[in-house]
Amino acid sequence: MAGLMIQGCGSDVGKSTLVAGLCRLFANRGLTVRPFKPQNMSNNAAVTADGGEIGRAQALQAIACRTPSSVHMNPVLLKPQSEAGAQVIVQGRMEGSWSARDFQARKSALLDVAVQSWRRLEAEADLVLVEGAGSPAETNLRQGDIANMGFAHAADLPVVLVGDINRGHVIAALVGAYAVLASPDRDRIQGFIINKFRGDPRLFDEGRADIVGRTGWPDLGLVPWLAPAAALPAEDGATISATRSTARVGSGCVKIVAPLLSRIANFDDFDALAQEPAVDFSFVAPGSALPGDADLVILPGTKATLADLAFLRAQGWDIDLRAHIRRGGRVMGVCGGYQMLGRRIADPQGIEGPIGEAAGLGLLDVDTVLGGTKMLRPVRGRLSRSGGVFCGYEMHVGETAGPACATPWAILEGGTPHGAASPDGLIVGGYVHGLFAEASARGALLAELGATSDGVDQSARVDEALDQIAESLEQNLDLAALERIAGLPPTSGARKRPSSYIRPHSYSGIIP
Repeated sequence: MAGLMIQGCGSDVGKSTLVAGLCRLFANRGLTVRPFKPQNMSNNAAVTADGGEIGRAQALQAIACRTPSSVHMNPVLLKPQSEAGAQVIVQGRMEGSWSARDFQARKSALLDVAVQSWRRLEAEADLVLVEGAGSPAETNLRQGDIANMGFAHAADLPVVLVGDINRGHVIAALVGAYAVLASPDRDRIQGFIINKFRGDPRLFDEGRADIVGRTGWPDLGLVPWLAPAAALPAEDGATISATRSTARVGSGCVKIVAPLLSRIANFDDFDALAQEPAVDFSFVAPGSALPGDADLVILPGTKATLADLAFLRAQGWDIDLRAHIRRGGRVMGVCGGYQMLGRRIADPQGIEGPIGEAAGLGLLDVDTVLGGTKMLRPVRGRLSRSGGVFCGYEMHVGETAGPACATPWAILEGGTPHGAASPDGLIVGGYVHGLFAEASARGALLAELGATSDGVDQSARVDEALDQIAESLEQNLDLAALERIAGLPPTSGARKRPSSYIRPHSYSGIIP
């Protein structure tokens, strides 16, 4: 079995996208490939085929490998609930909420769990591509590390370090990492990649040579700005631009907005809407009012419902919502957003923060009590009013009930009612994530708003983007060197996609 770990000079340098692209590249060459990330921090999570949850990036990388996702692809997942604490997911299951100090004290014990998951993937693959987290040069986090060099040593993996030239100071970032890393960690690094380059690559030849001269690390390639990556789900809420919009000029466009909650989760729910030609979609930044001309306001999922309900009110968005409804506007709540639409939310066990309860927005006649076993499951069904078919997933803690549930938002496969709707159908909510990925459900929603969908499933967009990224990496990286570093036998050029390959039919929380 061959293996390679991709680490970075910092967060958001493009590690996740590069690993996804390499997964697709080597899968296209006929190899059995698996993605792995020992420790992730993200509120964008996915339900796995084996019934747990992992970071969205590893679920995407599983798609790139054309394999079902598994909890072992991301054995430790941290889901931030506050500035100083997070829910800890271990091999797909919730272990509890730990403070940042507690995690630092206990994380070394999770290294054995990470190695155990790694060994399972190693046994079934020709190649495992591992993604680090943050930067190995954060020397204050080195003791007990399981995300970068600590894991690389435990699994005896070679490392390639990625620098992001779009941020600037890429020479300093790479050479600085060389300077601060201890010798055993520095010796793990077998080369570097420059990512996100714009313009004429020859203009940076001198810079690349300077890095080689100062570090002795081989130059493995310069990757251009990968425009197709815009079609891929983002892993981290920090990557959302609060002003991002896909506004299009023309009659018939509908405006859909989502308030940018402080603990927003699974915000890739909106990716398919943002790419619709008929839709002007944007996140609304804290401190800004919900626009008065919006056709639909969607309250997104959140990792801390009570805290984000207070945050929503602090922005004045509750007042904006009531004005929106008086104008005849529509409102949709997804997961935590659905809970907020109700009359009351209680957290008697302190699942998502301090024990407490609060009045909801009172827009749906339901109440929510947080607690019990976390619901993690794929779901299929249809929207009650329009009949649009969807394939998504549930990922939540707690139960929601009340008179409004007698008018369900959706009907799940098998005839089970789901969610709730107001009598006029203008206010709806439910727990289904990934709803808009299916062209049928998205088209039905837009039809209600007076617009026509382009009819493209999000899975097709994602799959095409992965192939385009893989092709770009093949053209711009020293693949022979990467294969040698990973321990792969030499190849005689790219092999074709297996004839048995079937394009995934769905992009939701679980990989087909």
